Amino acid sequence: MKKSFFLFILFFPAVLALAQKQGKFNGLDMNLSNLYRLSDARTRSISPENLSGEAGKGGMATLETGFAKNQARELGQGWKVNPYIIIEPGQTFTMAEINGPGAIQHIWMTPTGNWRFSILRFYWDDEKEPSVEVPVGDFFGSGWGGYAHLNSLPVTVNPGSAFNSYWVMPFRKKCRITMQNINTERMTLFYQVDYTLTEVPEDAAYFHAQFTRKNPTEGGIFTLVDSIRGKGQYVGTYMAIGVHNTGWWGEGEIKFYMDGDGAFPTINGTGTEDYFCGSYDFEVNGKYQEFSTAYAGMHQVIRPDGLYTSQQRFGLYRWHIMDPIRFEKGLKVTLQDLGWKSNGTYLVQKSDMSATVFWYQTEPHHGFPKLPSKDALEQH
Repeated sequence: MKKSFFLFILFFPAVLALAQKQGKFNGLDMNLSNLYRLSDARTRSISPENLSGEAGKGGMATLETGFAKNQARELGQGWKVNPYIIIEPGQTFTMAEINGPGAIQHIWMTPTGNWRFSILRFYWDDEKEPSVEVPVGDFFGSGWGGYAHLNSLPVTVNPGSAFNSYWVMPFRKKCRITMQNINTERMTLFYQVDYTLTEVPEDAAYFHAQFTRKNPTEGGIFTLVDSIRGKGQYVGTYMAIGVHNTGWWGEGEIKFYMDGDGAFPTINGTGTEDYFCGSYDFEVNGKYQEFSTAYAGMHQVIRPDGLYTSQQRFGLYRWHIMDPIRFEKGLKVTLQDLGWKSNGTYLVQKSDMSATVFWYQTEPHHGFPKLPSKDALEQH
């Protein structure tokens, strides 16, 4: 009895400290099971009506400064005077600049114009080079332009062109988000960045996203990414695939080369539709069947119309939320571009393939390849 009491006295302070540490909720990792928990995290939001995100600073635009000054001219300050911003051709606009620590929890926007010609960039802490550099449409699973409903956990696209991101994006010192308009026409942007200012765990990695395109592919191999260096986890793929030949196009296998793999990868898939969690050509009753689920989908199918829309186009996503691909030193991802010949052998294709890949990793990250030119970005 005395020995047990002595051990209790000896270890009680450590157990109490651990319980207190585990009991303090930082307001991150939100889900239905912890919505009831209180936290010292501070909720903030940036939009054109509050560009700083400061407390008590929303809706202060005047008729002299607001973009909607004409619509609000009979009402004045506080009445939807500046709900959007305009980005002129060639201009880069800073959508948000936040001092941390904290995390972005939700982004909503509805940009006008050609979504391939609006470049979204994120910079964490004191970075000079972005950790996210993606055309805005591809970031939200809309690389082909035009509305296609997407209903998944981290990304949703809702009527009529409402882009939503729920990727959690922690930062320790600073976050900066910009939008560049490389088009020849001005764009209008309604947007909102919802975030929390709170403690960030020591093991929190930084969110990254990178875009690449090859049209046509060469040698039947499309490299989605080959510039990931460091420790982290791969969490998602969005692809816009344009098919230039007839017949089934998705026999290609995805391959994940991890931590110094040589000629052969650690993870080797069995087919394109298999990787995107479908089967047998995505075919139901002789037609491609669109689907959009929490973790995977082929939510967009562009079918030939007999006139100018002459080729098939597909939008597909696969989120590795329940099965992140963890790497220690680096990662390379490729996809074979394969169809069928009439004799039942594989056809090495020359498709139009674009990919946006998503991952978390420690900083600093390896530099991204140069973004394709405007002509090489355009959907065609």
